[in-house]
Amino acid sequence: MKIAVPKERRAREARVAVSPETVKKLVGMGASVTIEAGAGASTLDAALEAAGATITADIGAALGAADAVLKVQRPSAEEIARIKPGAMLCCIMAPHADPETLKTAAAAGLTVFGMEFIPRITRAQSMDVLSSQANLAGYRAVIEAAAHYTRSFPMFMTAAGTVQAARCFVLGAGVAGLQAIATARRLGAVVSATDVRKAAGEQVESLGAKFVFIDLPEGEAAGGYARALTLEEQAKQAALVSQHIKTQDIVITTALVPGRPAPKLITRAMVESMKPGSVIVDLAAEAGGNCELTKADEIVKHANVSILGFTDLPSRIAVDASALYARNLLNFLQPLVDKETKSLKPNWDDEIVKGTLLARDGKIVHPALAQLAGDEPTIVPARRSSAS
Repeated sequence: MKIAVPKERRAREARVAVSPETVKKLVGMGASVTIEAGAGASTLDAALEAAGATITADIGAALGAADAVLKVQRPSAEEIARIKPGAMLCCIMAPHADPETLKTAAAAGLTVFGMEFIPRITRAQSMDVLSSQANLAGYRAVIEAAAHYTRSFPMFMTAAGTVQAARCFVLGAGVAGLQAIATARRLGAVVSATDVRKAAGEQVESLGAKFVFIDLPEGEAAGGYARALTLEEQAKQAALVSQHIKTQDIVITTALVPGRPAPKLITRAMVESMKPGSVIVDLAAEAGGNCELTKADEIVKHANVSILGFTDLPSRIAVDASALYARNLLNFLQPLVDKETKSLKPNWDDEIVKGTLLARDGKIVHPALAQLAGDEPTIVPARRSSAS
C-alpha cells in the first residue's frame, strides 16, 4: 500500500494531511508513505522522515504510483492528471464550491472521498474533519477579534478607574460557536449567543453565556444541522439580532446551512448601529458571509467597525489543526485496510464509506451531488451548519 502526500498549494494553507504520529501508525499498518518536501509549514520534514516517511522534492512519481493520496484541500487539475486511475483521493473536496474539480477527478478514474461528508454518527466521531477544524476556528476567531479590538476583554478595577468587560455575541452555537463562547468567557468577556435550535440553549448556558432565542418551530434538520428558515422566521431572527447587536463589542458569526449560501444575519444597517471600534468575525466568509459587508480574506472597515472575513482560521493554528486532521484521516483509513494483505479494501456497503464516497469508476456517485453528475446548475456551497 503506497500513500502519497503532496504539498498544499492553495493560498494561505499551512496545514498538512499527516503528522509524525500518523505516519508512524500508517507505516505500522504496512504502508509506505511518501511526502513532498516542505508539505506543511507546520511540520518539519525531519520529524516526518524520522517517523518513517520518505521525503521527496518531486512528488510526481509518488502520485503516479500511489494507492491513496492524502490532502487537506482539493487537488489542482495538474495534480489530478498525475494520480493513477483507481487511486483513492481523500481530502476536503468542497464540490459545491468547485464542481469542475470533482468532475475532473471522476473522469480521471479516481476514487474520491470527501472528508467533509463524514456522516454524523457515533462511530464516525473520531473521523469528523469539520468538527475538529471548526473547534479550532471558533477559538482562533476570538483570538483574532481580541487582536483587532482596541479595548480590553476582561473587566479591570483599578485606582484610576474601572474598565468594563467586552460584550461578545455569538451567532450559531455549533462546534465553532461553542468554542468561541468558551474562549471569549476565558478572556473575561460577557457573552451571549443565539441559535435557531432551541436545544442549543442548554449548551450555551452551561458555558456561562446568555442564550438569546426567538421561539420558532424546531430549527434542527437531519444530522444535527440547522435548517433553512422561512422568510417570516428570518424576519423575526433579524429583529432579534438587530436589537441585541447594538450593545455588543464583538460579534462572531458561524451560521451555515449545507448546500446553500451562508444566511445573511447582519445587515449594513446593523453594522452602522454598533459601537465604534466593534469587531465582527465572520466564519462563514467562504460561503458568502453572514454579514452583508463581509469580503472573503479581507478586513472591511465600515462605520468604524472592523469586519474580518478570514477563511484560513484553522491554518492559523497549523500545528494543532494538522495533527487533528491527520488523526481524522488515520481513523478513516484504518477500517479500509485489509490486515492480512496490508492493502486498501473498502467495504462499499459501510455507512461511513457510502457517506463520504463522491466518485468511483469514472462517475460521481454521491446522492447529494446528483446535479453535478447530471451537469445541472449547482448551488453555492456551505461547509457546515451552525450545528457543526
